[in-house]
Amino acid sequence: MKVILKADVKGSGKKGDIVEVSDGYAKNFLIKKGLAEAATASGINEVTQQKAAAAYHKAEEIKAQQALAAALNGKTVVVKIKVGENGKVFGSVTAQHVAQALAEMGFEIDKKKIKMDGLKTLGSTQAEIRLMENVTAKITVNVEAL
Repeated sequence: MKVILKADVKGSGKKGDIVEVSDGYAKNFLIKKGLAEAATASGINEVTQQKAAAAYHKAEEIKAQQALAAALNGKTVVVKIKVGENGKVFGSVTAQHVAQALAEMGFEIDKKKIKMDGLKTLGSTQAEIRLMENVTAKITVNVEAL
């Protein structure tokens, strides 16, 4: 019997999959517990349309993130921080500081996506922004005295 899974079922498949199972398993367990429904022509069509729409939205999201990465690549971000008399930095420059500087430039990036070590000296260094899997951008962080 063909069924459309409404939830992930260990050993059978993931939510939205159309699987062939024995009649007893389908009627007495999957359908009875609400984990699946019988596969009708309209149900199968609906599932395939939902999967196609999800794939399209995923592709659009990847395109948008790649465009953002291209815009960010090679940018220089200036972060100003307090320093002492002899050039010693008070505290360190963190991903939060870089995210704020990027926001001032017009890029809304979550601080959790910025990968860098805490900077404790003046000067410049590289930082990596991981927008999503396989989509990254490299920027230069320039630390200056306030």
